[in-house]
Amino acid sequence: MEAFLFDQILQAAVQLGTSDVHIKVGAPFMIRQGNDIISGTDAPLETEDIDRIVRRILEQAGSSAAIHHLKNIEDLTDFDTSFSLPAIGRFRVNIARQQNTLCLTLRVIPSKVPTIDQLGLPEVLKEIAMEPRGLILVTGATGSGKSTTLAAILDYINRTTRRKIVTIEDPIEFLIQDQLCYVNQREIGSDSASFAAALRASLRQNPDVIMVGELRDRETVEIALKASETGHAVFSTLHTSNAESTIIRAIGVFEPTEQPGMRLRLADSLKAIISQRLVPRSDKEGRVAAMEVMRMTTVIRERITLADTRGFTDLIEQGWNPYKMQTFDQHLTALYRKNIISMETGIAFASSPTNFKRNLMFEGS
Repeated sequence: MEAFLFDQILQAAVQLGTSDVHIKVGAPFMIRQGNDIISGTDAPLETEDIDRIVRRILEQAGSSAAIHHLKNIEDLTDFDTSFSLPAIGRFRVNIARQQNTLCLTLRVIPSKVPTIDQLGLPEVLKEIAMEPRGLILVTGATGSGKSTTLAAILDYINRTTRRKIVTIEDPIEFLIQDQLCYVNQREIGSDSASFAAALRASLRQNPDVIMVGELRDRETVEIALKASETGHAVFSTLHTSNAESTIIRAIGVFEPTEQPGMRLRLADSLKAIISQRLVPRSDKEGRVAAMEVMRMTTVIRERITLADTRGFTDLIEQGWNPYKMQTFDQHLTALYRKNIISMETGIAFASSPTNFKRNLMFEGS
């Protein structure tokens, strides 16, 4: 396989608005269009083709870990990095091994950071972006657009305030240019050894805003809480489906004897949880984020402290005024009324199809 074919596939992926490119031995280049995986070429790829692609990506990465894998490629099992093609675009790359051969997934990263308005995200995200301190979490399944939402929030901060922003990512996805803010972006592997080490160091770098790509373990959660307690606005992600499961997961990384104290700390520091799902648009032009938005209130703070997350959905549903909170089903209802999604999509993606239909009936009356 010639190198230009790989470049052509990536260029086509960018031009077509494709979200991902999938590569493995014995199959052609595959691309994701909306919810579907379709063939991008006809000829299946050979082991040598994959090897050349992987080596090219590792050479560009240049980190100590990438160089190690380049020298010992037969031992490579999992590796995350980024890849750039001049004048074409940037890609988040995962290299893995399946059936003892290497495979890759490349996620297309838009060249420009999308804005909250361009993504059609709820206006309340602009208010959340302006929190001067505290912990804000964006949650959802893999591929649900968490990184894009975080980038849009940081873009809003960057365009409207004069702060210092430090991002800690694995790998760096959106490249954020200084506007009103002063921005430092650090990549795990090439700029720091771990999320915990980079997050701990960021506290000595005089930031106002810290973005951590993911809260992966107990140490990272604890340092993020400490940063939010010491006057920083900390934004991060978790692979959880809603506000209730997010709180359970954040507390669950600690030992049972530590959890009462950590619940108090989380209740004091947490400002908002934004959970999202990508759903198909009715015009078939890609997908749109449906969001549950929880903001801290006295009642929610008490529930977290008491380890009682039952009925969280009801509290969020009742919190539109004055907090502008919303459940998934409320947002799906709003998207349907704007003709952005179909009735079938709303029912399929609703947490409770009954509540979704009830919302339509209530608002219609």
